[in-house]
Amino acid sequence: MIKNTLQKIYLGLIFILLYAPIITLVVLSFNNSKTRAKWGGFTGKWYVALFQNEQIMNALYTTLIIALLSALIATLIGTAAAIGIQAMRKRVRTAMMAVTNIPMLNADIVTGISLMLLFIAFRFSLGFATILMAHITFNIPYVILSVMPKLKQTNRRTYEAALDLGASPIYAFFKVVFPDILPGVFSGFLLTFTMSLDDFVITHFTKGPGVDTLSTKIYSEVRKGIKPEMYALSTLLFVSVLILLILVNVSPSSKEGSTRKYVSKKSKAARFVFRRLVPAVMAIVIIAGGFFYGSKRSVSGDNQVIVYNWGEYLDPEVITMFEEETGISVVYEEYETNEIMYPKVQSGAIAYDVVCPSDYMIQRMIENDLLAEINFDHIPNIKNIGTQYMEQSRQFDAENKYSVPYCWGTVGILYNKKMVKEPIDSWSVLWDETYKDNILMQDSVRDAFAVALKYLGYSLNSTDLDELEAAKALLIEQKPLVQAYVIDQVRDKMIGNEAAIGVIYSGEAIYTQLENPDLEYVIPKEGSNVWIDSWVIPKNAKHKENAEAFINFLCRPDIAKMNFDYITYSTPNIEARKLIEDPAIRNSTIAFPDASELERCETFQFLGDENDVLYNELWREIKSK
Repeated sequence: MIKNTLQKIYLGLIFILLYAPIITLVVLSFNNSKTRAKWGGFTGKWYVALFQNEQIMNALYTTLIIALLSALIATLIGTAAAIGIQAMRKRVRTAMMAVTNIPMLNADIVTGISLMLLFIAFRFSLGFATILMAHITFNIPYVILSVMPKLKQTNRRTYEAALDLGASPIYAFFKVVFPDILPGVFSGFLLTFTMSLDDFVITHFTKGPGVDTLSTKIYSEVRKGIKPEMYALSTLLFVSVLILLILVNVSPSSKEGSTRKYVSKKSKAARFVFRRLVPAVMAIVIIAGGFFYGSKRSVSGDNQVIVYNWGEYLDPEVITMFEEETGISVVYEEYETNEIMYPKVQSGAIAYDVVCPSDYMIQRMIENDLLAEINFDHIPNIKNIGTQYMEQSRQFDAENKYSVPYCWGTVGILYNKKMVKEPIDSWSVLWDETYKDNILMQDSVRDAFAVALKYLGYSLNSTDLDELEAAKALLIEQKPLVQAYVIDQVRDKMIGNEAAIGVIYSGEAIYTQLENPDLEYVIPKEGSNVWIDSWVIPKNAKHKENAEAFINFLCRPDIAKMNFDYITYSTPNIEARKLIEDPAIRNSTIAFPDASELERCETFQFLGDENDVLYNELWREIKSK
């Protein structure tokens, strides 16, 4: 009795571990709130939004097409290769199989980087074609591995007998050999289709702008905060697989007995419906939907502009308006950090036309001769950018030749007034043991060191080893008090009252206050970071005039105001600020702090590669403690 009870409890725990995450996902897909930390009521709007979201649906379409094409081509090549290897002498065959197995033993990251470097060396533009070639390459060995055992089981004498009876080699192969190896061929196809469908690492290194698979799209969403539409998509994928499994397992089979003939006819019809018709309809719907969304992707030759921007950092409606007004097609790609963006631009593998780096990264790109000078005759709307922001930009773009300010803000402390005893005005609260396990720190080397350096009274651009060691010691001392090192997750955690204090960007603070009025934002009295993200044009841009037209469009007051409403980060566009209707937002001290507060703030500067290495080494020491 006790044994049975324990077995049931054990089985129940297994099911909870397996299905609790899926149930959570399904529930979140019906949550009316954008944040997973807050239940906003039941809704089905995310499913509607999913099918209206061209980026996600294009990612699904691209994933299915690449998986299908790569699996088919790899199966053809792999089967032919297996037949050729089987015909070799034993020693040569053994050597060839060893060579074939090497790619399967290689780490995906090695394969991905190697293929990327190969494509760059041969001057291939990274995009759909390079992803497809990469997937075919890593799929072929798996087909060979699946087909070879079946080839070993075939009787060569039967094939030779068919030839002796007058059959042609091709006819004899398809009538004698192919039926025997078909299960291996089919297994190879299914294996490669599944692996291609699921691949992230190799795709990440070989993809180009405007091309995303589900894996790369989900990765980018996780880094910046998952959209609710992704919950809806994951739920639909789970339900689709579940339906297929049910159909396969509950479809009727033939029964023996006196009514065998009647049951057989009924079973045949049922099996046709359950095993073929319904899956076929599902496949047709998915493929037709994929082609529908794929046909909507704009491919306009040279009349385009390739934009590389932060995630969730531009209103999608603005892109639509720009395309309609100018006839220029926008290919849009997102990144999560400056450090991810920089090597892709530096490599030259992708010719981006417009990029939006932060201040210190712009300085680095200028020093490394990666940027083109902007022709401001093509950007008359630059007049709308406040002179103070153009002056501030001189800290990283000395002559204002390479950049146009887009958004700006500060880094400060967000705290919950119900969980914090008194108003906060200093970084010192981050070392207050009263709030142990209730403090959120930025998981960013420069931001974390900026907090410690400013608290100690030093510059956040310090390269003095003694000052940096003191900051490191302070961050190590703080570590036991920290609940988590996060980036975008600080927003959801603070909205959901999961922490009392968090280091956050000002634009995020505005959004959190709209969701949770108990939250307050402050720039500490010791000073902080004031940052500017600006539009630049890489030196290898192929559509420079279109890039300048795009930047000019974004400097238009009504467009800048649309983007401010969408991303809630402060705009340097003076005329756009005048268009903000809500006086509480227009005069917000978070979005537009007083000049006296900004006097004690600094802008990050590029400190050189050696100091970058030093900062990263010290940060690793902190995180490893």
